[in-house]
Parts: sequence; structure tokens; C-alpha cells
Amino acid sequence: MAFLTRFAPSPTGPLHLGHAYSALLAQDMAQAAGGTVLLRIEDIDQSRSRPKWETQIYDDLQWLGLNWPRPVMRQSDRLPVYRTALDRLLARGLIYICTCSRRDIDMALSAPQEGVTVGPDGPIYPGTCRAAQHRDGKNGVFRLNMAAAMDLVADVNFIETGPCHTGTIIRTRADYLDGIGDIVLARRDMGTSYHLSVVLDDAAQGVTHVLRGEDLFEATAIHVVLQRLLNLATPIYHHHPLIRDAAGKRLAKRDDARAIAKYRAEGTTPANIRRMIGL
Repeated sequence: MAFLTRFAPSPTGPLHLGHAYSALLAQDMAQAAGGTVLLRIEDIDQSRSRPKWETQIYDDLQWLGLNWPRPVMRQSDRLPVYRTALDRLLARGLIYICTCSRRDIDMALSAPQEGVTVGPDGPIYPGTCRAAQHRDGKNGVFRLNMAAAMDLVADVNFIETGPCHTGTIIRTRADYLDGIGDIVLARRDMGTSYHLSVVLDDAAQGVTHVLRGEDLFEATAIHVVLQRLLNLATPIYHHHPLIRDAAGKRLAKRDDARAIAKYRAEGTTPANIRRMIGL
């Protein structure tokens, strides 16, 4: 199996040292395996995505020494693909329309008989709209009926090669129902979600190895069950440690002081960036 991975940033701000680590690690691992790194622009959040940040992504990555095949996949070009997948799941009774506001969910979870459990997609939805049979998707979000999904998926496992969770990772029905719940697969303002789009995009590009930060490790269980439901291959996963600041906090795009563009402007070299991030 040829080694094919991807680096998939969102054009919602400047790339920082954490992005440099992920992109360069992907390149290093691909080169060691005689493989390829693809670049994908994850711009489904059109309210925050900006052309200037997409241009900056290309400039920063080229400066770091990365190359990638053209053309680049952009998620905003693939909305019909995501809608087709949603329609397939809806026709099978696996998703439903939820009209609950965030306040509605918070109030339901604050009831005395309810406990607030936080999963990889946030507080676990209490199931208020599961039996409501709403018809208008324009006024709600699409949620996966996890119990119905698990009725169709006998077992869920994936191979992890990262330093923290190496081996075959197994998730049970109880893990999904109690620890993940009915996740959102599409929102009104996006037409999809990160979980759905990343699964469909990886499959469309033939990605064999997914390299990303360890903060997404628990979300992998969501992606694997979607792959099973949509009859898609499951890649090998590698979740790497995050680059953190001096206080141990993970870097975010608001941390402009650690933006690659800032280091470039100050005269830092790509070799110095590699040393700074431990590569």
C-alpha cells in the first residue's frame, strides 16, 4: 500500500508553529515511506475563511520547503458531495433533524436527572429531537442517530501508530452511546461538518495515513463509524503531540507571536523552525 497522507489547514488565520510541526512531520514520514503529501484547504466555515489566509498558507508552506500535487482540493467546492452523503444516511433512517438551540441543550443537560458528559464533539446531546420527526432541515441541524448506527456496525477499530496510543484501538457500542452520542453531521451555515467532510475527503483522495494532532484522537471513533456506514476504507492514523507554549497551553491561531509569517519576517530560517519544533 502506497503511503499517501495530507496536511489540511483551515484558512481562518495565520499558520503557527503547531501547523509547521504537523506539515513537516507529514512530509518527513511520507518521504521515509516513498509516499506523497497532499494539501487540502478545509474552508467549510465560510464565515471565517479568508482568501488572504489561504494565500498565506501556500506561501508559508513553500517557504518551509513543502511541495504538493496540484490542483489542491478545497472543501467549499465539494458541498454537493457532502449533501449526497447526508441524503444517503437520511434515506436509511440514520440521521434526524434537530431544532434545539444551544440554550435548549444546556437547559436539558442541567436538569436534576441529567448529567453532563463531554465527548469528542462536546456535551453529549440528550436526544430531545430524536423522535420528533422534524421535516424542515433549513431550521435545524442534522444529527446522527448513534444507536441506529451502532445497530449496523458490528465492531469499530482502527490502527494507531502515534506515540501515545500505538496499536489496534477498539471502541464498543457503550463507548459510542455513552461517550459520544448523537453528533452533528451538518449545520445550516455550513452544509456539512468537520466529521463528515474529512471522512469523505480522505476517501476521495485515497488517503492511506492520516497524520494530525492528538487533540483529534478521540474524534477518530466518529470518523471510523462514518466510514463503516458509508462503506469507505479506514486509513491508518497517527496522532502526534501538540506544540505548546511555555505555560503548557496548546497553540491557537490567535497566538500571532508564534505565527510562521512573523518568524519569516524576523529572518528565521526553515532550519531554525525545525529545531524549534523538535524536528
